[in-house]
Amino acid sequence: MLHVHNELLAALADTLDALHPGAGQRAAFEQPKVAAHGDLAITAALQLAKPLGTPPRALAQTLVQRLQDTPAFARWVAALDIAGPGFINLRLKPQAKQQTVREILREGPRWGCQPPRGERVIVEFVSANPTGPLHVGHGRQAALGDAICNLLQTQGWQVHREFYYNDAGAQIDNLTRSVQARARGLKPGDPGWPEAAYNGDYIQDIADAFLARATVQAADRTVTASGDAEDWDGIRDFAVAYLRREQDLDLKAFEVRFDQYYLESSLYSSGRVAQTVQRLIESGHTYEADGALWLRTTTWGDDKDRVMRKSDGSYTYFVPDVAYHVTKWERGFAKAINIQGTDHHGTIARVRAGLQALGLGIPQGYPDYVLHTMVRVVRGGQEVKISKRAGSYVTLRDLIEWTSKDAVRFFLLSRKPDTEYTFDVDLAIQQNNDNPVYYVQYAHARICSVLAQWGGDEGTLADVALDALASAPAQALMLELARWPQVMAAAAADFAPHDVTFYLRELAAAYHRYYDAERILVDDEPTRLARLALVAATAQVLRTGLGLLGVSAPRSM
Repeated sequence: MLHVHNELLAALADTLDALHPGAGQRAAFEQPKVAAHGDLAITAALQLAKPLGTPPRALAQTLVQRLQDTPAFARWVAALDIAGPGFINLRLKPQAKQQTVREILREGPRWGCQPPRGERVIVEFVSANPTGPLHVGHGRQAALGDAICNLLQTQGWQVHREFYYNDAGAQIDNLTRSVQARARGLKPGDPGWPEAAYNGDYIQDIADAFLARATVQAADRTVTASGDAEDWDGIRDFAVAYLRREQDLDLKAFEVRFDQYYLESSLYSSGRVAQTVQRLIESGHTYEADGALWLRTTTWGDDKDRVMRKSDGSYTYFVPDVAYHVTKWERGFAKAINIQGTDHHGTIARVRAGLQALGLGIPQGYPDYVLHTMVRVVRGGQEVKISKRAGSYVTLRDLIEWTSKDAVRFFLLSRKPDTEYTFDVDLAIQQNNDNPVYYVQYAHARICSVLAQWGGDEGTLADVALDALASAPAQALMLELARWPQVMAAAAADFAPHDVTFYLRELAAAYHRYYDAERILVDDEPTRLARLALVAATAQVLRTGLGLLGVSAPRSM
């Protein structure tokens, strides 16, 4: 119905322009709050009543008369009714809804997608410190980032996926110190065990591999251990490579890929951090106080000015962040999206302030941020707080092993990123309608079973007659299918993949209701083929939606 929707929208815009020049720019259809009121609604009469000096209902009556005279409305609309203070409800002809089925079957997974827009966007996500396994919070971020990238691609964006490695600073020193202590034979609780050390079993695994002179290969480096417990630099390089490889394996199991891994250390070695600090000093937006160098971030709305360079000469952590975002801008990414935990909220104002202070023409509000909360994990009715391997938290690998990649992906995307979420392991492995991912996947598998029983060529269904799809359950399912392009576009614009999970559950419910109401493989061939076309289109949209979330669409369950 996308073609039908666009025809009707164009006719509405022309009609509004004729009534009030420029009003056509605001032409839009809404979903009636009560399905029985109609298929689409127009609120333009309420919006234009005041500028035109006409009562809303009278204006609605004029609109209805003019719309009925347009070829598009005459072809596709069965009735236009005025309700309340001036709402106009549309009831579409069955043929209009049937066009949805034909469009889906002809265009496949590209139905509703936009052509390339010639614009590039960089999405930075996960960006975990190479100091330990990926935890459940990283999993939420990985699922969010991957789904947002997929959604942006449907809207014509050229998407670049980037992982920023914080491989410099005190945390890496703590990692090195922890591995060295294990290599020397110490363990947590022993005299001499470093106070800020990492205590998970994985530290012992790294130390054992280092002492065995193992070779590890990560995405961008290969390191062979010296085996010398006093080799600080060697331990540091080996530990980072070891954990990067571990994170690579976790991300591979989660089916998340990146186009580039950007190292924080490269910002220092290339001189970019020093250059950024010098540029900020030259901009006139810095000052010295208490032996430190400060940036006037309050000029751009921060609640207080921020230290850039501490009295000991070291830089605060937001300085390399500013330098890093300059590289994003210089690489041609006019739009940048960062997906991070809510604990990074305080960095937003200072990073944006730093970018504005540089005077490089970077727009205010660059970059965009999507912040997510952490995740509670419940198993057997009890909260799980630690992993034996990690020592202090549940890892992404634990969650995948306990459930499945599909369940973890769908569950972690099923709520708004900034809302608290409890991952119920027991629910995620249930095979019933209470499990949302199972419910959606089962709808797809159920359709595939019907198509397999039929045994015909699915490619021929795009051209069958659809007149038989006139019943209320069929019409309801087609209306639900017709919503998909708008859902997809809105989810991309709002960075809201949770809206896709909601939609897929609603579409699955509409299909299950249709399946229970009408037998598909009936004897009458035109009816049978029309119903098969409808369910095949439904399977396609379910498959497309699940694919955007990184979830599989099994043909049998």
